[in-house]
Amino acid sequence: MMQYEKQFVDYIQTEMRQDIAHDLNHVLRVVSTAKNLTEQEGACLEVVLPSAYLHDCFSFPKNHPERAQSSGVAAEKAIGFLSSIGYPAVYFEAVRHAIVAHSFSANVPPHSLEAKIVQDADRLDALGAIGIARCLQVNTSLGVGLYQSEDPFCTQRQPDDGSYAIDHFYNKLFKLAGTMHTASAKAEAEKRIAFMQAYLRQLGTEL
Repeated sequence: MMQYEKQFVDYIQTEMRQDIAHDLNHVLRVVSTAKNLTEQEGACLEVVLPSAYLHDCFSFPKNHPERAQSSGVAAEKAIGFLSSIGYPAVYFEAVRHAIVAHSFSANVPPHSLEAKIVQDADRLDALGAIGIARCLQVNTSLGVGLYQSEDPFCTQRQPDDGSYAIDHFYNKLFKLAGTMHTASAKAEAEKRIAFMQAYLRQLGTEL
């Protein structure tokens, strides 16, 4: 697999044109997490590795009307690239499925262990210290405010993450732990959410 990794990195550095939170560092973190989960869960690295590296090789902007189609486009683009570098075709269908299913907005259930690992790894990167930073990066770039002044923690209102970044914690991020598939990812998600809750408690004291 080592002979392919440099080609994966070179490709995504050239092709990725996503928002600031979906950069090369995001991909490298997802790959690192996916490798760890693969080892712990006994999955096929030949499927997980290209899927993790290429999962965001294409993506519509966060506020694009066709956002839910991003992972399908990325999957086809990834398979074209893998074919061009002579990657074993026996893994193509499994890689395609893992990339399509990783997306939250696509709402495609992962059916293989490898797809579950790629989805878990990607969603873990939306949690914890990194998750907070990425949430703020995206929302700042979209011109979204940090919090609603009268009820910043959504105690008496429905979350509106189109208007406030903190609302995204309640509308999506805190729900991600319940979507994890592997035992290793579930345990890690709980740790990261605990950190995020501590952040909100601190934010509350400052407000």
